[in-house]
Amino acid sequence: MTLTRRDWLAHVAAALPLASAAWPRRATGAPPSRATGRPRPTAAQLAWQRDELAVFVHFGVNTFTDREWGDGRESPAIFAPTALDCRQWVAAAKAAGARALVLTAKHHDGFCLWPSDTTTHSVAASPFRGGRGDVVREFTDACRAGGVRAGLYLSPWDRNHPAYGDTDAYNAIYRAQLTELLTRYGPIHEVWFDGANGEGPNGKRQVYDWPATWNLVRQLQPDAVMFSDAGPDVRWIGNERGVAGETNWSTVDPATVPVPGLDGDAVIRSLREGDRDGTVWRPGETDVSIRPGWFWHPAEDAAVRTPEDLEALWFTSVGRNSKLLLNVPPTREGRFHATDVAHLEAFGRRVSTRFARPVTADARAKWRTTGDASATLDLALRRPATIETLDLRERIEEGQRVAAFRVSGRVAGAWRPLLEGTTIGCRRAARIAPIVADALRLEITDAVEPPLPVALAGFRG
Repeated sequence: MTLTRRDWLAHVAAALPLASAAWPRRATGAPPSRATGRPRPTAAQLAWQRDELAVFVHFGVNTFTDREWGDGRESPAIFAPTALDCRQWVAAAKAAGARALVLTAKHHDGFCLWPSDTTTHSVAASPFRGGRGDVVREFTDACRAGGVRAGLYLSPWDRNHPAYGDTDAYNAIYRAQLTELLTRYGPIHEVWFDGANGEGPNGKRQVYDWPATWNLVRQLQPDAVMFSDAGPDVRWIGNERGVAGETNWSTVDPATVPVPGLDGDAVIRSLREGDRDGTVWRPGETDVSIRPGWFWHPAEDAAVRTPEDLEALWFTSVGRNSKLLLNVPPTREGRFHATDVAHLEAFGRRVSTRFARPVTADARAKWRTTGDASATLDLALRRPATIETLDLRERIEEGQRVAAFRVSGRVAGAWRPLLEGTTIGCRRAARIAPIVADALRLEITDAVEPPLPVALAGFRG
C-alpha cells in the first residue's frame, strides 16, 4: 500500500526546533521592495521557479523489495542495479521539459546511495559496482553533463541508524551526512527536506534541529534553495495529487508553518494557498508521482499516467504559480521504464506544442491603471484568431501583486468572459473553450499594491 505524508503525520512525534539554535543566517527572499515593503524572490528562488518542471527520482532498497517504505532491516546486498544509467534519466526528464532532477540520496530506511562515513548501511556494502559504486556521483555527473540542475533529498527519518532517537547524537550524524552530500558533488540546486518522523508515541522520539540544518546548507551551498513544509526557501503545496491552490500566493506567514511535519487546517491552507499578507517569499512546489507509488513496482507498469493526464497536472501546478516536481522511479535495472519514458516524451511534446502558436505576438497592447488596486490591458489582434490557451505572467522580480482578475475576448464586437481568477504570480496558464476573437482584455480588479504591467498571451493550441 502506498503511504502518503498524511499517513505518517497521523503517527508523527513532535518535531520542534531546539531552542538554542539560531535561525538561518540569510533571510528568506530578497530584501523587500523599497517601494512597497513587500517580499520579493532571490535570484535562486526566481531561477528555481522559472525552471517550472523538475523530475523526482525515488530509488533505493525499496526498488528491490517492492515496498514503499523500508524498515531499515534490508540487507545492502539486495541493492544490485544491473544497468544503472543516470544519463538516461536526464535525457527522459529533458524530453518532458524538465530543467532539474532531485534524487532520494537517503529514504526513511536509512540506506545511503553514496559511500557515507557515517554508516555501513550504504552502497559501499552492496554488490553495486563491486562495492565501489556511488549513485549520487553518477547522478550529479549526469545532470552536469546534460545541462540540468541537480537536487538531493536526505530523509531526516532513519529507521536503520542506531543513533536515531538519541536527539543530539543523531542530529550530528544527520548534519555529517548532509555535509558529505553538499561538499563532494559540486553545486546542488535544491536540498529537499520533509518532517518524516514516523516512529510514533511508542517508538523512538527524535527532535530535529532544523535551524542548525538550514544554516549548514546556507554555509555549504549558499546558492541552493531548500524545500520543506516550512521552506525556508520553497514550500510543499499541501498534497501529493499535483494540484496547487486556485489562489496561490508566493508569500507566506512563517509563523503558520514554523517547522516541517505539522498538520491542521491552517497549515494545509497556508501550504496550498500561501498568504496574501505574508512576510516572506516562499513559492510552492507541487509533487506528484507518474505512478500510483513513489518507488518502482512491476505491478504498476500498466498504471503510468498518460501524457494527457500529465498535461493536466502541468496546468494545475505550473499553471497555478507553482513548480511541478514529477516523480519517475527507476526499475531494478537502474533505468526509467520504457512506458514512463514514452509518456514523458509525449507529455513534453504536448506542452511545447500547446504554446508553439501564439496569436498575440504582434498584437497592439495598451496598459492603463484605473485605480490604486486596478488596471486594464487591451490587446488588439491584427486579425481574428482562434484562441484555446491563455498565459498570464507578473513581474515577480518586483513581488506578487494581483489578487483578482478576469480575461475577456471580443467576438463580433461583443466581449465574452474567458477566464476569472485571483492570483497570477510567476505564471497563470489555462485551457479555455476555443473562441475566435479579434481582441483580448485583462482587467485587474484587486491588488495588494498598485499593479505593474502583466504579460498576457493567447495561443491557438
